[in-house]
Amino acid sequence: MTAEPSNAAQLGSPSYRLAALDQDFLLGDAMRGVRFQLEFEKAERALKTWGVRSTIVVFGSARVREDGPRSHPRWYDEARRFGTLASLQGGAVQEGGGVRDNVIATGGGPGIMAAANRGAAEAVAPSIGFNITLPGEQEPNPWTTPELTFRFHYFAMRKMHLAMRANALVVFPGGFGTLDELFEILTLRQTGKAPPIPVVLIDQAYWRAAIGFETLVTEGFVARADLDLFAFAETAVEAWDALLAGGLEPGRPLGAKPAV
Repeated sequence: MTAEPSNAAQLGSPSYRLAALDQDFLLGDAMRGVRFQLEFEKAERALKTWGVRSTIVVFGSARVREDGPRSHPRWYDEARRFGTLASLQGGAVQEGGGVRDNVIATGGGPGIMAAANRGAAEAVAPSIGFNITLPGEQEPNPWTTPELTFRFHYFAMRKMHLAMRANALVVFPGGFGTLDELFEILTLRQTGKAPPIPVVLIDQAYWRAAIGFETLVTEGFVARADLDLFAFAETAVEAWDALLAGGLEPGRPLGAKPAV
């Protein structure tokens, strides 16, 4: 009786792998759209589980240090104070679960991001870290809520999650990454693609030195009214007051109508 040939080749073929377990397939170019969806949905489900309805996004340099040079300690301290203040007064702290508003959300890294997350942790409030995979691997800071600490491959998906629940944006001094995120939100505001959330820039002297806002107006590249899309503040308390003046309502997502 002739023995049947081995089916080892069939069992070992990449085509025989379950699609959901085939990394070569999932990481191929053809599945980029699927990977986008996975990155969106994983964070989305966790945020809903924690009742996160809205956030306050805090941007700023990852290079700022608590004991750093020049203005670094002041920026770090104000970001930390803001994380505490916004968490306590904004609706992030909820006993026994429930809907949470104005939860601190950052890029999850060090510097200003860590300071804001740290302030939230000191208020015994959850906070979010939207980390990104970089060539020089970024690790999450130790202050984000572990269950709300995410890692993205795509900047576009990370930006979507940062923007889609944002009730407000507070931007501390920073470099290219901070400028990228700031102008992303300002462009969405300017073009009407995002709700009219308040945007506050911390340290007016820094921002006016870094960006020629008046030059943009003088050259006709932005309208004078576009400069009203943001305000300046120097301290955590001033930033919170500016957000309230800009329409932020603690305990409700921006634009929500009171119950009747």
